Amino acid sequence: MKIICIGRNYAEHAKEMNSPLPTEPVFFMKADTALLKDGNDFYYPDFTKELHYECELVLKIDKAGKNIQEKFADKYYSSVSLGIDFTARDLQQKCKEKSLPWEIAKSFDNSAPLSNEFIKISDLASEIDFRLEQNGKIVQKGSTKDMIFNFNQVIAYVSQFITLKTGDLIFTGTPSGVGPVQVGDELVGFIGDKKMFKFGVF
Repeated sequence: MKIICIGRNYAEHAKEMNSPLPTEPVFFMKADTALLKDGNDFYYPDFTKELHYECELVLKIDKAGKNIQEKFADKYYSSVSLGIDFTARDLQQKCKEKSLPWEIAKSFDNSAPLSNEFIKISDLASEIDFRLEQNGKIVQKGSTKDMIFNFNQVIAYVSQFITLKTGDLIFTGTPSGVGPVQVGDELVGFIGDKKMFKFGVF
């Protein structure tokens, strides 16, 4: 199982990070040990002082494919879930300054909390809305209508370089509103009005 993450897929998030808008999908990988299933506690790692949440819709690949054409990409997934791409922002900044890879800031253990539940996309509206609440306050709101690259475009692009296999996960990018978490926080994620995950930061 691979965890593939799409970066800068919402224009407003790119702006808040002072990053240029991409002309093609940007992706990076997380280790399989980054996955944290819903119901497990998240423990603030001691190697960062600036941990940020990034809430994202997550696709699960249904069958293997390589060089998938965009017009056929919807045959390779059927459900969506919700997760968080935790980022050690201070470590990421150091990597950027030295032009180094970001894995140390993005791929650490438990950096990809994920709801246990996937929802059939056919049961959802054509525009999928989601949000993240931190201690009862909405901090991120997103919708697939605001994506720079839609699900099919992401799959077609990534599969040019990496064979997608059954069970692979694609974090499809975060909207604006990313911010820090602290020990004691409670994070709750929703797709529409359906609660997808709830966990504390310890």
